[in-house]
Amino acid sequence: MNIVIVESPAKAKTINKYLGSSYEVLASFGHVRDLPAKNGSVDPDANFKMIWEIDPKAAGRLNDIAKSLKGADRLILATDPDREGEAISWHVLEVLKEKRALKDHKIERVVFNAITKQAVTDAMKNPRQIDGALVDAYMARRALDYLVGFTLSPVLWRKLPGARSAGRVQSVALRLVCDRELEIEKFVAREYWSLIATLLTPRGDAFEARLVGADGKKIQRLDIGTGAEAEDFKKALESAAFAVTSVDAKPARRNPQAPFTTSTLQQEASRKYGFAPAHTMRIAQRLYEGIDIGGETTGLITYMRTDGVQIDPSAITQARKVIGEDYGNAYVPDAPRQYQAKAKNAQEAHEAIRPTDMSRRPDSMSRKLDADQARLYELIWKRTIASQMESAELERTTVDITAKVGGRTLDLRATGQVVKFDGFLALYQEGRDDEEDEDSRRLPAMSPNDALKRQSLAVTQHFTEPPPRFSEASLVKRMEELGIGRPSTYASILQVLKDRGYVKLEKKRLHGEDKGRVVVAFLESFFARYVEYDFTANLEEQLDRISNNEISWQQVLKDFWTGFIGAVDEIKDLRVAQVLDVLDDMLGQHIYPPRTDGGDIRQCPSCGNGRLNLKAGKFGAFVGCSNYPECRYTRQLAADGEASADRSLGQDPETGRDVWVKAGRFGPYIQLGEPKDYAEGEKPKRAGIPKGTSPGDVELELALKLLSLPREIGKHPETGEPITAGLGRFGPFVKHEKTYASLEAGDEVFDIGINRAVTLIAEKIAKGPSRRFGADPGKAIGDHPTLGTVTVKGGRYGAYVTAGGVNATIPSDIEKDAITLPQAIALIDERAAKGGGKKPKKAAKPAKAKKATEKATAKAADGDVAPKKKPAAKKAAKTKSESTSKARAAVSSTAKTSPIKASGAKAPAKKSAGTT
Repeated sequence: MNIVIVESPAKAKTINKYLGSSYEVLASFGHVRDLPAKNGSVDPDANFKMIWEIDPKAAGRLNDIAKSLKGADRLILATDPDREGEAISWHVLEVLKEKRALKDHKIERVVFNAITKQAVTDAMKNPRQIDGALVDAYMARRALDYLVGFTLSPVLWRKLPGARSAGRVQSVALRLVCDRELEIEKFVAREYWSLIATLLTPRGDAFEARLVGADGKKIQRLDIGTGAEAEDFKKALESAAFAVTSVDAKPARRNPQAPFTTSTLQQEASRKYGFAPAHTMRIAQRLYEGIDIGGETTGLITYMRTDGVQIDPSAITQARKVIGEDYGNAYVPDAPRQYQAKAKNAQEAHEAIRPTDMSRRPDSMSRKLDADQARLYELIWKRTIASQMESAELERTTVDITAKVGGRTLDLRATGQVVKFDGFLALYQEGRDDEEDEDSRRLPAMSPNDALKRQSLAVTQHFTEPPPRFSEASLVKRMEELGIGRPSTYASILQVLKDRGYVKLEKKRLHGEDKGRVVVAFLESFFARYVEYDFTANLEEQLDRISNNEISWQQVLKDFWTGFIGAVDEIKDLRVAQVLDVLDDMLGQHIYPPRTDGGDIRQCPSCGNGRLNLKAGKFGAFVGCSNYPECRYTRQLAADGEASADRSLGQDPETGRDVWVKAGRFGPYIQLGEPKDYAEGEKPKRAGIPKGTSPGDVELELALKLLSLPREIGKHPETGEPITAGLGRFGPFVKHEKTYASLEAGDEVFDIGINRAVTLIAEKIAKGPSRRFGADPGKAIGDHPTLGTVTVKGGRYGAYVTAGGVNATIPSDIEKDAITLPQAIALIDERAAKGGGKKPKKAAKPAKAKKATEKATAKAADGDVAPKKKPAAKKAAKTKSESTSKARAAVSSTAKTSPIKASGAKAPAKKSAGTT
């Protein structure tokens, strides 16, 4: 017998089918051990000795693996083909050695880039040993992150109350966002004007030309700085005679982009679909692990954590065949395209992310995938196919025009682009983070000396704009350019920044929150070296050199630790007040902008003679008055922080009550009137503020719309029941009876019509229920002879069938969707014979029922809509406890006898201060 170890149970099940009965495939459920979240797990004084602790949830799985080895000859470690996968295999092997479970077993390491039968069987023919250099690089990275987190975070907590934590890469990514905020605040807008003439050719075709010169001098974009200058040029152009000076047409080629890497996939999914990087990786994981195709689970894409851009020659051949079939031979290049990674250290360079089978076109796969999976698969398929298509052939045309008036000559220019052959553009075009005019307009035919007529003249005032805030896509791109972090870490870094309240995502842009800005200011003031972009990138380069077996991982840690611990020691004796004074100066421009009346920016607006300064509280830094406690004026750091405090927006025209934005314990909200405006026992109507909307941006019109929710859209044409639109905890939705369907656009909740609402409800019903809103109602497959309808359901411990209150687990060798009615009836009868099924509830006594109803009604009137239940009798409690223990024992027994545990998803890793 051969024992194979992979990460996930879904992977294990699929691979076991590929390999046959002589193999038993077990799942580790990801990492099985980690550094304990306490001091001393990494000891710098003992050459960075690391103490590993087995995850309690993994202990049982490791015992199962050890037991399975008793009758086996070979242990095959087949975890993911990257540094993390290598580390998981190493951890599993080390634990098995400690358990003395390994005797004369042959130990092999295999990797495969796709979960297909061919890829897995080929991998089994080419085993190797665990790559020690990759494991060393993993340990160095893990130790670094631990040392930074568990050394720096306590300093933050002591010196900067309210701060959450700091991480080696996380802090540098946060600095990128906060530096951009600083650029925006320092930006001073500059006025400029543009003059664009709409001209007609001799054949009457219209086009636009921009003023680019006058009297022999070039005019750059910002050169016309006042309205008076613009008016002078306008008068001249209004009476000028226009003629074509030259027409310059140059051929150009545009080549397709390389297939996706982890980073470029995250960027493009964010641009095109608005997916967060973490969401993109979750979907890609599902596509990698595969779906059922023809009775066999098959991976749809290759491994999704990679820096590589090359793809297998056989896949290139297949792609070229698909291009010829779908687009014709003209779109197939003479020779296959080869790509080289641009990253300085493109380690873990497996294949690029591509479909495992190019012939699986997106249209044919969409019926087998959910909406997001189908969209991501289509994106990967198009990018891969386009990467092997012919280049686009363009013609870029520049037309120079003179405008003569009196003895004066003005110069205009028109640019355009013509696609002569679309090539790969017929299938795919990469998105952009910040769209710019590429002068892609098509120009009409013209010749030198053609006389032109002026149709109109546009004179427009502009102001320069600050650099845009980072989107998730552009931040990932910038981190990759700087060499900060690695593709597999980008998604988790962004998620940590959002979870800790350091940044917020608003209108698809990342805004640095006050909490994050204070942390960055602290680190730049006292740990400047460790948040420098170059320092972090150089450290990443050293980690990559470890993986190439070029340097010792302990030496890298020693060099880092010596300087780092010295910096920590230097600020140990600093008082909190001293730290706040430094931050107060550093963040002054953000905290104290100029006043409109020109007064002292630090004068307290409450008492008039106190000075505003930075203070620290339990929940973070804030601005307070120096005359505390006599003056208790406080506000948030940002000068516009008061916008999120209680403020009146105006009156509701229907009720005459004031509409308020209020700051509540769980966040800002809208409220209609005050409690005094309502009868006793009646509460003011409230509405939440949508995610991504700043309280300061809420005006009366939006507030009234929010208060109008939920609104009835209309009646469902089939049931006659109302369909409503509302805003809930998870965003905007439409609801019909017990079915909820999410709305993609927040504004849609106010204007969605009945036709679209009915369509969304139908799609949601067809897709199946969401566990978020209750238990799985299941799928009826027929009737039991005596117990009624037989339903297949998905439960907490796996799939089961039920009828008449009798539940029976579906064995692991029967697919949930493939079970037949006779099989289901047999399982239910077997379960019923063992005493399974629900006991009928006893009817409540009339007097008791009446009393309970009266009591519940009274509580509901007082606002307690969920009355507490009385404690059950001791006997009932004991019965319930016994049945629960039996159920747990049954589940435990099932798990022990199954080679792959049915516990579901991978256990979440422990969160610690050292999270990257």
